[in-house]
Amino acid sequence: MNLTNFRLETDADGIALATWDMPGRSMNVFTDAVMDELGQVVDAVVADEGIKGCVIVSGKENFSGGADLTMLQGLGRAYESLKAERGEEEAMRHFFEESRKLTLVFRKLETCGKPFAAAVHGICLGGAFELALSCHYRVLSDDPKTRVGLPEIKVGLFPGGGGTQRVARLMQTGDALQMLFKGEQIRPMMARNMGLVHEVAGRDEMVAKAKAWIAAGGSAVAPWDQPKFKAPSGKVYSPAGMMIWPPANAIYRRETHDNYPAAKAILASVYEGLQLPMDQALRVESRYFAHILRTKEAAAMIRTLFLSMGELNKGARRPKDVPATKVSRVGVVGAGFMGAGVAYVSANAGMEVVLVDQSLEAAEKGKAYAHKLVTDQINKGRAKTADRDALLARITTSADYADLGACDLVIEAVFEDPKVKAEVIAKVEAVIRPETIFASNTSTLPITGLAKTSARPEQFVGIHFFSPVEKMMLVEIIKGDRTGDAALATALDYVRAIKKTPIVVNDARGFFANRCVGAYLLEGHKMLNEGIPAAMIENAGRQAGMPVGPLSLTDEVAVDLALKIVKATEAQLGAESIDPAQKALLTTLVEGEGRLGRKNKKGFYDYPEGAPKRLWPGLAGLQATKVDPDAVDFTELKQRLLVVQALEAARTVGEGVVTDPREADVGSILGFGFAPFTGGALSYIDFMGSQAFVALAQGLEAKHGPRFAVPENLLDMAARGGTFYGDAARKAA
Repeated sequence: MNLTNFRLETDADGIALATWDMPGRSMNVFTDAVMDELGQVVDAVVADEGIKGCVIVSGKENFSGGADLTMLQGLGRAYESLKAERGEEEAMRHFFEESRKLTLVFRKLETCGKPFAAAVHGICLGGAFELALSCHYRVLSDDPKTRVGLPEIKVGLFPGGGGTQRVARLMQTGDALQMLFKGEQIRPMMARNMGLVHEVAGRDEMVAKAKAWIAAGGSAVAPWDQPKFKAPSGKVYSPAGMMIWPPANAIYRRETHDNYPAAKAILASVYEGLQLPMDQALRVESRYFAHILRTKEAAAMIRTLFLSMGELNKGARRPKDVPATKVSRVGVVGAGFMGAGVAYVSANAGMEVVLVDQSLEAAEKGKAYAHKLVTDQINKGRAKTADRDALLARITTSADYADLGACDLVIEAVFEDPKVKAEVIAKVEAVIRPETIFASNTSTLPITGLAKTSARPEQFVGIHFFSPVEKMMLVEIIKGDRTGDAALATALDYVRAIKKTPIVVNDARGFFANRCVGAYLLEGHKMLNEGIPAAMIENAGRQAGMPVGPLSLTDEVAVDLALKIVKATEAQLGAESIDPAQKALLTTLVEGEGRLGRKNKKGFYDYPEGAPKRLWPGLAGLQATKVDPDAVDFTELKQRLLVVQALEAARTVGEGVVTDPREADVGSILGFGFAPFTGGALSYIDFMGSQAFVALAQGLEAKHGPRFAVPENLLDMAARGGTFYGDAARKAA
């Protein structure tokens, strides 16, 4: 036996300890070598009559993050190569067998005849939790950092190592489906209460507890391999089963609009698997898993939400020759909603924060927002009073700019007015150190223009947070014409420290995200002005894959803010830069009806107390013409809402605002929820094919106007059959 990734030791009581500790990695992951060695560990335990059983533990701070998804990508490439050489049937046979190797080694462990226990500390997700589920006993540490779960759905996959079958045999079917569909990380006590694990213990005790179970004669037969096993919810075809499956299918349709093949595969795997013995059920799961692995949705989501996001989070766009910086003290100017959020996330990351506003009372109000956020966590059992006290102690409120003098980074979050920001810039630069970086949290104003009022434009950078700051994971970092590498590196290091994902964009009005969001909102407003029923517009947005429809999103942004942006654009760029019908619609809502959006409970929707929001009936009265709903091409509505955003994303590439397709895709999903199943705004084009996308856009242009005009860079790409990622790879080579 030749082990590199595991250590196998046996104690005096005849209980083996298999320690998973991959050399040169901070996190254990499943690779071909790990799967092979795990099989060797099982064989060695079975072959040695002196070994009673085995406990599997990690030698690292976390148990494991699951499978190495680059390995799964490699399977796809191997399939295409083998298909070209030996034909599709042989390629598919090889692909199927390779994709179920993890399932087979887990089943080998589960049926080997000797008891295995998993002692888990830290993160244990995906294939790693499927390993734990295949063990006969599971002990979790009670550490707050310990989490288990099956999050594969979030990258377009589903648990293909037995997860759908074991979870569905441990829990009520409805609960199992909910867990598999959500893909959430589960805390130790919750996992025990759900029946997913057997015991929760201190970190120093968990291995001893697992060994004690084996020493006491723990069973080496999984519950589902017992002759009289019955699933918790009974048979699929039973009165109880029929209370589960019709609503489960309806919920699947409502939540996914059939855009996510992996979600459908979960439903099918559990439904079919529960009617079969475990080995056949696992084979069913493996067939669905092999199919899902080859879908474009899985390829797109793995690339964007796993690989690209991971690379960006690790500093893919950080200037390489700038030493690492540590932001210890952050100044935030402006204690309104955005500034208060920035202060909270900074303090939550352990930084000292100086929160400055025009008055101490205003600054204290911003600090109170942090108090509310932590209190909400305390009430949910996710934080302690001591955590709140410590966080609030890191926020110093002030009305004196001089208190910013010791800050490493100062972020202004004041009103979106160049004159107001210019005054703040002058006051801040008068008191900070020469090396301190100044950042503007502007959502639309070009950084280069703002930096003209700065005495040190090379130290000036844009850090654009999204609202609400504490929830939104994306941060746009904007380079002005004179922004230096030190400022860019500091901004990236700061964003990484507050555990958000950064994208770097070059300066332009609206940057990247807001340009695409603006296109989405405008399209919804144009549809309404065309006479299309508001409910149909909203449903088209959701069914296209957006989190909310364009009218609902306008309310979230604030209708009056949308109007201000339209007016400011018109004032600065001229009347031809805006849509007059959109301006008229927003003006009527804001100035004529006093409907400002969710913030005053009146916008495109009404927001009654204690009841769900509903579309304002008065919208129909604002439509000069009405379109017969039966005459509307609903598929075209969905296409319009996605294509208009993708075209804007393509324009940002052509203009040099976005220079890396990874950032456009990650930014479009995290920043404004662009249909995640597509992999992002540029992946939407790449996976459709640039030629097919251009043809679709040109058809929409002929019917609906020049906003669907294809930019030159995309026309050129389509002419040569290129892709955004292919072009980026060639430039990098």
